[in-house]
Amino acid sequence: MIIKSIELADYRNYDTLTMQFDKGTNILYGDNAQGKTNILEAIYLAATTKSHKGSKDKEIIQFDKEEAHIRTYLEKEGIETKVDMHLRKAKSKGIAIDGQKIKKAADLLGLCNVVFFSPEDMSIIKNGPAERRRFVDMELCQLDSFYLYNLNHYNKIVNQRNALLKNMYLNPDLKETLNIWDMQLVSYGSKIIERRRLFVEQLNEIIFEIHKKLSGNREELHIVYEPNVEIEDFEKRMKYSQERDIKAKMTTVGPHRDDFSFVVDDVDIRKYGSQGQQRTAALSLKLSEIEMVKKLSKDTPILLLDDVLSELDSNRQNYLLNSIGEIQTIITCTGLEEFVNNRFEINKVFRVENGTVTCMNEQ
Repeated sequence: MIIKSIELADYRNYDTLTMQFDKGTNILYGDNAQGKTNILEAIYLAATTKSHKGSKDKEIIQFDKEEAHIRTYLEKEGIETKVDMHLRKAKSKGIAIDGQKIKKAADLLGLCNVVFFSPEDMSIIKNGPAERRRFVDMELCQLDSFYLYNLNHYNKIVNQRNALLKNMYLNPDLKETLNIWDMQLVSYGSKIIERRRLFVEQLNEIIFEIHKKLSGNREELHIVYEPNVEIEDFEKRMKYSQERDIKAKMTTVGPHRDDFSFVVDDVDIRKYGSQGQQRTAALSLKLSEIEMVKKLSKDTPILLLDDVLSELDSNRQNYLLNSIGEIQTIITCTGLEEFVNNRFEINKVFRVENGTVTCMNEQ
């Protein structure tokens, strides 16, 4: 799958924008805060229904406007697909595929898979567990609609149960309804735990060789899934934690508190790894994500690289660029020197300046 073009209206710092991309490597260069990342965000949003930054729709729409639009034209095996996304401040987003409105935003997922790599991802290993869960969830939601269904229901139940726990302080009789929520939480949560475990197994098969090559055969990386609760103990743990949850006014047991460790030669590099080890592991993770999409979706993802080359040394830069292969890639950077130094083939170059995009090598 490739993205042929994108059209934006009233989206962040773009009043209107139309861009045609090459199926190979596309470079967006310019100073910081000019709008380069906004274009990548729009592509990611059009593919996943969510901003990679976690921004809400109303934050993306221009300040003095009520709506924004993203239109993308995708192509796979010569067949073109048009995706219209309508962002609204006062209502949920509307989406149409080839002119047909879809009822659920989830119906869009899987049509176009994207892998987004930003400087923030370099810290995914050393930062808190929420970021690692988010990485796993975003990847699985693109690849597995069943997982997305279970995760959405699970998150709603956690929120509703937390609201119940807060109300119970004033109305203790509500405790009688807690078991109903707990049964649903265990049902959906168990399916999430099961799928995450399989995902980590599949990821380990891919990441092991990638990391070994990336580290010059010096390191062997293994990801370990650390579930907050095992499936067979879930129901019992929920029952035992009820009193604690009532005092804390929050749900303390379940996959929303899972974590994932990254082990190099029996050392947990989340806590004890050097910055170089953590960065190499983060890069291995992103490269593995590309291979995972290829394997599970039988399609190539669109790779979005947001100013990450400046974060990598020359060896890691070269490895990343050499790994791209036949994947459509859209890269942001402040200058073109790094690509020239890497003797990197560039198919299309765009200059981005104050919300204006100019193609510098139009055929």
